[in-house]
This record gives sequence, C-alpha cells and structure tokens, in this order.
Amino acid sequence: MIIFGRQIRNRYLVIGDILLTLASVLVSYFLRLELIAIFPTYQNSLLWMMGIAVIIKPLVYYFFGIYRRLWRYASTRELVLIMSAVTVASMILSIGMMVVFVSGAFFGFPRSVLIIDWLLSLAFIGGIRFIFRLIADRSSSSADGSHSHLLRKKWVLVIGAGDAGAMVVRELLKNPQLNMKPIGFLDDDLTKKDSKIHGVPVLGPIHDINHILATRHVDEVIIAIPSAPGEVLRKVTKVCTQSGVAFRTMPGLYELLGGDVSVNRLRDVEITDLLRREPVDIDTEALGRVLEGKVVMVTGAGGSIGSELCRQIARQNPKRLLMLGHGENSIFSALLTLQEAFPSLEFIPLIADVRDEARLSVVFQRWQPEVVFHTAAHKHVPLMEINIEEAVTNNIQGTKNVVSIALQNNVERLVMISTDKAIRPVSIMGATKRIAEMLVLDAAHQSQKAFSLVRFGNVLGSRGSVVPYFKHQIAAGGPVTVTHPDMKRYFMTIPEAVHLVLQTSTMSHSGESYILDMGQPVKILDLAEDLIRLSGLEPGKDIKIVFTGIRPGEKLSEDLWDQGFALSPTTHPGIHQVDSEEILSSDELDVVVDRLIQYAREGKTEAIQALLSETIPGASIAAMSDPSMW
Repeated sequence: MIIFGRQIRNRYLVIGDILLTLASVLVSYFLRLELIAIFPTYQNSLLWMMGIAVIIKPLVYYFFGIYRRLWRYASTRELVLIMSAVTVASMILSIGMMVVFVSGAFFGFPRSVLIIDWLLSLAFIGGIRFIFRLIADRSSSSADGSHSHLLRKKWVLVIGAGDAGAMVVRELLKNPQLNMKPIGFLDDDLTKKDSKIHGVPVLGPIHDINHILATRHVDEVIIAIPSAPGEVLRKVTKVCTQSGVAFRTMPGLYELLGGDVSVNRLRDVEITDLLRREPVDIDTEALGRVLEGKVVMVTGAGGSIGSELCRQIARQNPKRLLMLGHGENSIFSALLTLQEAFPSLEFIPLIADVRDEARLSVVFQRWQPEVVFHTAAHKHVPLMEINIEEAVTNNIQGTKNVVSIALQNNVERLVMISTDKAIRPVSIMGATKRIAEMLVLDAAHQSQKAFSLVRFGNVLGSRGSVVPYFKHQIAAGGPVTVTHPDMKRYFMTIPEAVHLVLQTSTMSHSGESYILDMGQPVKILDLAEDLIRLSGLEPGKDIKIVFTGIRPGEKLSEDLWDQGFALSPTTHPGIHQVDSEEILSSDELDVVVDRLIQYAREGKTEAIQALLSETIPGASIAAMSDPSMW
C-alpha cells in the first residue's frame, strides 16, 4: 500500500484488487485442472503465479490511472481503460511466468491458465467497479424519489437526437437533483423515429413541435443541435414563445470552435443563434501548415475580431503569438484570458500604435513575424464622420506602415480585415478602408507575396455593435431606436467570421480579395423585434420602436463587392473571391495616400472628402453639415 502513496483515492479498491487477483489465479487453476491434480504437481507454479500477479497487476492498474477514477460516474471510456489495463497486466504476467518456468523454478505449468486468468480478471476488476456505478445510480434514484414531493419535476423536450442531444439527456438522467425529466426527442432524421436513446423515445421530426406542445405537458424545450441553422432556431423559439414554453439552447458550432464554451453548457437563446447559417468545414490540415510553428502577429489584438483571432490561432499551435494593440487595457484583458486557456503557448503583448512607423519597425525587426493578421482600424461610421483626420491616419497611414514594414521584414503572409462599407463608400470609414485595401493589393502585386484582404459585413457582439445597444435600450424599458424601417445589413457572429478569415489565409497566393458568404442581409427592424421577443416582451406593446432617420455616412444597404466584377468560388463554400477590382497604379496610389496623410495633418477635412470621392470608384463622400446628427 505504501508504494502507491497518497495519490490513490480508492484505497479499498487496491485491497480488493489484490484479493481478486489471488482469487483469479486460484480459480483459473481450479477451472483448468481437477482439484486433486493441483497438488503437488502444480503447487509451485500456482504459488509463483499468485506471487507475480499480486505484484504486477496492481502496479499496472496504478500506472493506467484506474485508482484515480470516480467509478460512480464510470462510462464506456472507463470500460476500455479497464480492458487495456488488465490486458497489459496479463501480458506482463505471462512473460514473467514463462521466464520463471524456463529458468526451472517449477515444473508442470498449464499455459491455458493465463488466458483463463485474463478473462476472470476482466470480469472481477471491471465488475467490482461497475457495481459501484449501479449502486450510485440506484442511490440517486432513491434520493430523487424521496424528495420528489418537495419540488415538481420539469418535463423537457429535446430538439436534436444526435450526440449533443444524447449528452444532454444522459446528464439529466444522471443528475436527478436538476429535477428535469426528458420526455422525448424531436429530430428530422426519420431513421431515428420510434427509437430510444438512453430510454427516451424519438417522437418525430422537428416540425411536429406544434403538435407535441399542444398535446403533451412540456415545461421547457432544449435545442441540442450545435450545428442548427438560424432558420431552425427561429422556428422553434417562435413556437415556444407562442405556447408560453421556456427554451434554451447549446452553443453554436463556431462558438465551440472558438474554444470559449463547451458543448454541455446550456444557455438562453440569443439573437446570434437566430442568425446562424449552416456550418461549413475548415481545412485544419492546410491551416496547420500556415500557422503551426510560425511566429504570428495580430494587430488590433485587443479588439473584438483581433482577440477572437488570437484565440483561434492559439489552437493551431504557433511558435509565438504577437498581440499588438494601442490600448493597454484591452490587450491586458485579452492576454489574461488567452494565457489561462493556453498556458503552454508564448504570448507577447506589444503596446504600439500602427501610425508610429519607427516603433512598428523596431517591433517587426525584434520579433520577426512570419504571418500577420491586420485588424487594427477605426470602424465606427458616425464617429469617423466627425473625426476624419483620425480615420485617415489610422486606417490609411497605419495600414501603409504595416504593409511596408511587413515587406521589409520578409513577412510570408498578410491578411487584412476589411468591410462591406468599402464598396461604393459614402462614409469616411468605408472610404479609408477602401484605400487601405488598395495598399495591400498593390503590395501583393509588386512583391508577389501572399498578401490578401477579407471583406465582410457587421459582426454581432462586437464592441459598439447594434445588439448590445438594443439590449441596453430594452433593459431601460425602451424605446428601441432604429434609423429606418428598410435598413438592412449583413451579419455574422465573431467566431464564425474569424473561422473563415483563418481559412482564407491558407488560400492566398498574391493579391486576392475574398468575401465571406454572409447569407441574406437582415433588416435591422427584424433584428430589434426578435431581440425584444427573446427578452420575453412584445414589440410595440411592451417596448416601442422609434425610427430616428439615417445618420451621416450610412446607406440603406451595403454591398460586399462591386457588382461590375464577377465572383469566383474557392475551395471553401463559405468564401468567394473577387475576380478583379479597380485599383490605382502604384505611383498614383502613393501620391493619393501622401496627399491624404498631409491633409489629415493639416486638418483639411473637406479636401480629404473631395480626394476620396475623386479617387474611389463609385464613392460619394459628402461633408457632414451637422456633427450632432450622428
């Protein structure tokens, strides 16, 4: 017992295993031979085998970790562990017995007892542990029955009879203290109909939910399909709301990929769930070739997109992750989170402004990044209408610095994050991002390096996005303000967008413009109404919606690419490539950028607006007459 130390939790199991090991050897001989024949012919081999077995087997079991398990929660994984441990122990025992037999320590050794002993050990060692599981289950059921009169059970309907749904039901059955009893599954896989999972029946397809809620008592619906598209969740939540039934869901697939949540964490349905699209696969092998073992830099690493990029990049085992940002608080917060999640990875927090060319040059020379994701930018449209000079210096000058210094330091790949507002821009933010795009594309064409850009629309949950703003207004009792009833925007969740951005980094050769498939644009009015309903309120009745008018720099709808150019499919169904885009020649671009930066330093905002409108195809940057309009 002393040799196992204090790490063993199940000390009585060790004693039990020793006794069962002795019994297994003894019974093996009894089964193989007549009782009288054991003595004295096989007495020595029996004693040798018992002695070797009682030493080897507990030691092997210990090293396999079966004494550190809580067997009341045993599952098929523990069963495999027991089989492996017993098999290895029996193999070592067999070798030991054969060595001793060959050395002449005893005579008359029936080799078949080794096989019998292996089978008996599986039954004894596994059986005693799963008896604990049965006792624990019976005790839980008894305890549940004795307290059932104190708290009424909730009857739960589970949407999805896949792995996630089975996991939810298993947890509910194993933990009666939750006081939730699954009554059935709904799943569109017709081959599962009328079958049972953990004793719970599959009642029918998901579209039967109206009938189930009308004919059966259901207290709560759990949506257990991480890959469920928004259309499915929208339908289920609508029916539940109309029926007055509570509902919860599991995280979406992209949240799981982001590593921020686990599959067994239930939560209330959020607006981001209603905008899910069908999940698409990612080429992890190609992504690993691009990122694994590389020094990767993310600019704007403290922002919503930047921090999620860092999280998903960290999962690809880079050599080092450089987190560059201007705001020390946001970088510090992101760093703490990442260090906790990935303790073995080296994170380098770098506080620097992309506008500071000298500082940026020192950083690149010191740390030698091989792959750069450029997310640092000012993004709020109304704010940039007032702070035009800042938009120019940060979005244009900052990108120019990053791109040129990346070229000087032989960076292999660079991916710039852009926006749908860069197409036919009417805002300063969109126009400055379009010039930044031109800088990246020009650098790619001149150097033939894998520099590219990715363009997508709004991301839900990012700082300053519309959803947190609406939530704040709803919590305050309303009204919810919408600029125009016909205002539409493309939306993606942050993990989903980053997931696809990383995939584009594996495709780039030189100067590609990628756009993400964001589905159909969503009316902001519909978004507001859905969010009000998810808050348990009724739009127009409990919370009023007020239209405030389009703000400066805004359009009713956005485009992801210039319609004059064609799109081509890529190897990934969620990513498209723009065949070609109208950009300036290198000399023309240098002149325009230098003039814009000079105008910004001199505060010549009208000259900036005029030059941007003149330079960018389809742009119409109008001077804002009243700054208070934002």
